[in-house]
Amino acid sequence: MDDSAVDPRSEDVRWFSKALAGVFVVVSNVVGAAIVLALAGWVLPTRALVTDEGGAISRNVGLFGAYLVVAVVVGVAWGLAWVRVPAAPAPDAGDEAWVRHRRRARAVVVGAPFRLAVVQAVPWFVAVLLFAGLNSVYSPRLAVVVACVVALGGLATVAVAYRLTEIALRREVARVLAQDPPNGLDLPGVAVRSIGGWVLGTGVPVVGVALIAATSLIVPDYYSVPRLGIVVLVLALIALAVGFLLTALTASSIAHPVVAVRRALGRVEQGDLDVTVPVTDATELGLLQAGFNTMVTGLRERDRIRALFGRQVGEDVAREAMDHDIELGGEVREVAVLFVDLVGSTRMALDRPPHEVVEVLNTFFAEVVDAVEAHHGWINKFEGDAALAVFGTPSTLTDPAGSALAAARDLAARLDALDEVAAGIGVSAGPAVAGNIGDARRYEYTVIGDPVNEAARLTDLAKTVPGCVVASAAALSRAGEEERAHWEVVGRQCLRGRHEETEYSAPGDRLADLDPCEPGPSGRAAGPAVGSEGMSAQA
Repeated sequence: MDDSAVDPRSEDVRWFSKALAGVFVVVSNVVGAAIVLALAGWVLPTRALVTDEGGAISRNVGLFGAYLVVAVVVGVAWGLAWVRVPAAPAPDAGDEAWVRHRRRARAVVVGAPFRLAVVQAVPWFVAVLLFAGLNSVYSPRLAVVVACVVALGGLATVAVAYRLTEIALRREVARVLAQDPPNGLDLPGVAVRSIGGWVLGTGVPVVGVALIAATSLIVPDYYSVPRLGIVVLVLALIALAVGFLLTALTASSIAHPVVAVRRALGRVEQGDLDVTVPVTDATELGLLQAGFNTMVTGLRERDRIRALFGRQVGEDVAREAMDHDIELGGEVREVAVLFVDLVGSTRMALDRPPHEVVEVLNTFFAEVVDAVEAHHGWINKFEGDAALAVFGTPSTLTDPAGSALAAARDLAARLDALDEVAAGIGVSAGPAVAGNIGDARRYEYTVIGDPVNEAARLTDLAKTVPGCVVASAAALSRAGEEERAHWEVVGRQCLRGRHEETEYSAPGDRLADLDPCEPGPSGRAAGPAVGSEGMSAQA
């Protein structure tokens, strides 16, 4: 880690988030004050308990208004100061100091909603004691009633403040959790959050309704019928309003992470593996978001490995390996084999720097891959300056021999356009064993059989044949009639390592060129003409 590159202010809560949190703190206090006024004015029998009605009521209302303004200002200032991240250490303080700083910053930002809620609870708790003491002068019962009213307003304020500031600081939480994922223990979980929202938003007002009902039953003349109706109606409206507000805020805090994950899953289903979900919650929901990001990272890694695997062994082989259990051994398949070998590679390696040789080989192999894949073949392996292509496995083809012969003609035409590159191309076909060869710890999918050996020997022969392309009679006999029409029988030759002569053919349109298969300025070198009588396989 380069500590000198770290911005000391990067861990602090940004001013916009602080301002939004301050606004929400004011809103929550307004909600609490409205509840206090509604309860004091229409629900609780404060008037019946006051002997000096005018003096007590005016004094309570005036003091409550003034105290509320002071409490909001102090609460906002104190709360925002409490969520300030401590100063960062010096850039050269070392990794351990920076780790401690980031942990403190994480604790402050993640716990900011709880800290702000505590800050709002303190003035309301003081208000309970203050107004209880003030009204005890008039009546002990009045003091208890007013204290209960203020306490209910405080509970609503704290609950609403917690939920609103949670929304205001969501981006800040996402920023710190991006560096340090949640552990599910930072804040109360989803269950506690849901139950707490119900208790504060609905349970407390309903308890108030129950107490009013119990009072009217125990003391029949305590409430008149019209008065009881007004009391129950106001409590019901408060329960509906506050309950809906807290439930909506709680539902939003729970639904937001889930909806974000659901949308991201939709993008993953469409093949977009670059999607990530900001971790905006420190509870189980944050673990869900972080788990999704971990899953997508694994999918990206799997996709990258699959792509690399496909480039190494071929897409068809990679798909077969990932879709089925790997077993050593193979099965007999009807295949066609194309073998291509660069001419003059030994001399080129002596005359040129290694990086130039690599560039020539890469250009050569690019043409080989393009031609083979264009005809639905599979590159089994690159062997130095040669390549082995197979048609008919692992993907089944209706005419593997015809595809291999067409690919050979196409490849020869492509190589003609390359400067200083020439290659011999041999094609054979027949039954061969295709499967995984090696050991359980290291194996490869390959093809073993006479067509492979014959194609390699034909490649040597092709270097002496005009056009540089030859195919065995076995390949021609298995190809379709349309492809066979492009080929002409050139002769018979006993190939190296074989006991019988092999009849071989070449594309008719390439036999007119009697230049030997050697690299030259145009990809085909001029030299002494060689007729079919002078052709011979290399020993």
